[in-house]
Formats: sequence, C-alpha cells, structure tokens
Amino acid sequence: MTGRVLHIDLSARTSHVQDREELFQKWIGGVGVASQLLLENCPPGTAYADSPIILATGPFNMYYPCCAKTVAMFKSPLTGDLGESYAGGKLSMGMRLAGHDAVIITGRLSQPHYLLIQDDHVEFRDAHALWGLSARATGRILKEKAPGEGRRSILRIGVAGENQVRYAMVVVDTVRHFGRLGLGCVMGAKMLKGIVITGTHSYVVPSVKDYREMYRRVYDLVLKTGRMDKYDILGTSKNVLALNELRGLPTRNFSSSHFEGAEGISGERFADEVLVGKHSCVPCPIGCIHIGMLRVQFDPQRRDYGTVYVPYDYEPIFALGSNLGIGNTSDLLQLIERADMLGLDAMSVGGVLGWATEAFNKGVITARDLAGLSPRWGDVEDFLKMMDYIASPPNEFYTVAGRGVKALGDRYGGSEFAVHFNGNEAAGYHTGPASLVGQLAGLRHSHLDNAGYSLDEKALASPMTPTQIGQAIAKEDNWRAILNSLVICLFARPVFTPDVVIDSFRAIGQERTLEELSRVAELTFEARMRFKVQQGFDISRLEPPPRLLERLSPHGHIDKKDVTEAIGAWQKAHKMA
Repeated sequence: MTGRVLHIDLSARTSHVQDREELFQKWIGGVGVASQLLLENCPPGTAYADSPIILATGPFNMYYPCCAKTVAMFKSPLTGDLGESYAGGKLSMGMRLAGHDAVIITGRLSQPHYLLIQDDHVEFRDAHALWGLSARATGRILKEKAPGEGRRSILRIGVAGENQVRYAMVVVDTVRHFGRLGLGCVMGAKMLKGIVITGTHSYVVPSVKDYREMYRRVYDLVLKTGRMDKYDILGTSKNVLALNELRGLPTRNFSSSHFEGAEGISGERFADEVLVGKHSCVPCPIGCIHIGMLRVQFDPQRRDYGTVYVPYDYEPIFALGSNLGIGNTSDLLQLIERADMLGLDAMSVGGVLGWATEAFNKGVITARDLAGLSPRWGDVEDFLKMMDYIASPPNEFYTVAGRGVKALGDRYGGSEFAVHFNGNEAAGYHTGPASLVGQLAGLRHSHLDNAGYSLDEKALASPMTPTQIGQAIAKEDNWRAILNSLVICLFARPVFTPDVVIDSFRAIGQERTLEELSRVAELTFEARMRFKVQQGFDISRLEPPPRLLERLSPHGHIDKKDVTEAIGAWQKAHKMA
C-alpha cells in the first residue's frame, strides 16, 4: 500500500494528501488504520455532526477475488459511540484508482454539496437540486453528471439522511450499502449528499509470476471447492428456511422464532418468482447480490406499470418480512425498495416498525401518535406510509422513531419489547446464548462482529459452557479484526484461512507472520474499545434485551446468569478483566 491519505475539510472546502506509510505498516489497513485515524480526529465529546468520516481499504483490495470491501468509521448517531460499517460495490476500486488508501472527511458544509474526487483533485459541487431526492434519483443524476464511467464509485444518501434519522444509511453503487449505525445521518448533518470517486492510478507487483500463481490459487478456492456456492446460488436468503426450521427466525418483533409464512419469503421462493440477475462487487467472481423484479403500478386509471429492480438478502428479508408478518415476495420487495429509496437501514427500520406495531396493538401508542395509521402484522400499506413518515417526520412520534427502538421505549414505554443492543436494533438471529452474547459484547453490537449465531448452531450438537462461548467469541473478534483490516468480504472467510492470508501477503511483496497479525488484531480491538469508552460507553451497563430472555430459542430459555458468565469470560480473553 502507498500509505496515501486524502484529508478533506468540508468547512474550509480544502483538501490535501498526507503520507502515512508508517500507519499502514503498523496497522495493516482497513479497520486497523481507520481506528487510529478515528481516535486522532474524533476527541471525546464530539457531536456526531462533527464526527470525521473515515474510509479505508486494505492491502488485498483489488489484488484478490472477494477483496472488495471498504470500511467506514465515524461516531454513531444511533449508539453515541463507535460507528463501523462495511460496503462493497466499486468503492475500494475507486479509491485504489484515485491513489488513496484512506479518506478522512472533517468539518461541515453550510449548503448541500457532493464531492467529486479525481486522483488528488477534490471538487465541491453544488447539490441544491439533489437535496430532497431519493437515493435512486440522486445516483441516476450523478451517473450522468460525473466523469469516470466504469472506473468510479458513487455514494449517496436519501431524505432520511438529510433529516438526520439516526439509522440512515448510505447507498453505494446502487446495490450495496453502508447500512448500520447511521453513516447517512452523519453525511446529512454535514450537508454532504454524495461522493463520487475515480482516478487513473495503476499498480505493479514485485513478481508477476508469484502473484498470478497466488491469484489462481485463491480464485480456485472461491469457485472450485464449493466453499462459497451458497452465496452464488441463493445468497444469504438461503438462511430463511434453515433458521425457521431451527426455530431461530425472529418473527413479529421477536415475539416468536418461527414464522408460518417463511416459505413465501424464502430464498427458494425469491429465486423461483422474482430473481432476474446476480451482481458482483469488483473484483469478485461470486454473484452474491441477488436482484428481484418488482412490478409497480404508476397510474391505475391508465394501467401504467413499470419494473423496479431491488437487491435483497437475508437481513432485509427478516427485518421487513418475518419480523413484520409479511409472507410474500411482492410486499417484501416493496418494503425493501422503499428503504433503499429513503436511505433507511433495513434492520433498524424493521425493528422500529415491529416495535410500533406491537406497541399499537397493546395500547402503548395510539393512532394519533401514528398520524392516523393503525398498523397490523402483514399490513404493507401502513408500513410503507410509516417509513415515509420516519424519513420525513410529521409529528413528535416519528421524530422519536427516527432515533431507534431504544428512544421509543424510553419515551413511550414498552422497553421490554424494544429489541436492541446498546441502541442498535437486533439482527435476525434468535439462535441461543452465543448470538445474544456476540451482539451484546460486539464492538458495533452486530452479528457480524463475531458470528455468535454459528456457535449456537454448532452447540446444538456439541454443547458449550458460558465460559467457552465467551472465549470463542473473543477469538473470532480477533480473527475478524484481521480480515477486516485486509479488507476482505466476510463471506470469503472459508477461503482466507491463516495460511492463505500469509501466502497472499507474500505474493504482493509483503512479509507478515500470523503472530504479528494476531498482535495487531488485539491492539485494533483495544483501540476501538478505547474510542467507545472515550465517547461514554460503559460495559458494566450492558443489558440483554428482555424479549430475548423470555422467548424460547433453539437452546430453550437463555439464562441471564449464563450471559453474565460468558461476558466475563469474553472480557478476560480480551484482557479487560
């Protein structure tokens, strides 16, 4: 890596390039480097609107198949501490071509703009005409206006980000997203509607022969061993029926873990009824991005229809499907498409809609709070209207709803069925204690921090003690810190085993040892935890969601004492206690 970091000051409307080669040498790249840049540029007490936005790539980006991710780090408007999100698409390619291993965006704009980054040149372009437009319309216009077709990446926000919904997301190259923890809200607070990045840089490797051999080895592992077939054939939507059979599929705001309508929203049903294409990130040979066709009526009187293409995977299927009692592909695609248009994170808005429906049915909130709506499970029309209201709030309730289920429970009551971890709405796995502990302890309170759900599935055949769960989660925390510093797609973790990682480094001229990477991983964990604590996080105040303790999982009821013991073992493994 070159170690070049592009620093953009929105307030001053200036930019400059820094040489930080030593930072990448020590911290590898990706989340390792981004953690340090976040600590350098976001002191304690920083408001989320003043948070820096850090984008960082890793040493494997563009060199190997499935190494297509970019990490974004910022202060989360949703949780108040660590914001960390990953997106594929063409972004890592765009940053490579522009010659930057990382980008730091600080300050705020006084009026709407988007950024055009071409190599070292940064142009601040007026975005008044884009403000108020959907993420899709914004992307379409930027494609027409910005140069670099085929060599660029386009990031943009919807009206949810403009109106600072705390879980607003960023659309990346139409079908990928920085989804969780509110990066779109931060961009909206900075009046930054979008970012286009492109360039003309090229790269060489020390030995073309060694690199070709290693590339072919990785390529064959990806395509010829079956390790990644799941993601190409059905994608993560394959999880729907598997989790439902396991009785780990969250349903109707986690009130159940089995959905009677699962067949209607399964990966198999999507493929048979609406699948029209598969997309890949650059440079990946796996078409894990599954695209569904949605027929939309624009004018009932004239019978005018159009076709909209919507990316889908397991998480939005759970959050806007089983979690809301939606049991067919057409209604579900409408909800996913609306979230994309508005720029709402599907998991968080699904959690909010689930809480609101249960709260209304229990009399905690009224139709007046809901601006005249009376949501029922499976009622797609009211859910669509509620999403519009969350993105552009007409009253106090929807303003609070834009802050997440924790804020709703605190303001209206119903905290006992507000399912979140430190303010971040829960992912779609009620598989047992490891999933709960993994999301509770994970630094971004995500199932992707450590995949506790996979431990639960293994533990059904070979039971684990709470201490073993905590230790296993800590070990996975560290290994994923390595993979996220590279930055590879976590779908490819069966491919990038330790020996493949070390050999891949060597083929591009870098000598690293597994011991060295392990040390960096633990230090990266410590850096991110330090940032959380600086911003007010207190691990002693972590509490598991009551709903997940009271509802049966595949392992039965989860004992809070077991959760506490597992968290203690996790802390000890990370040398925190």
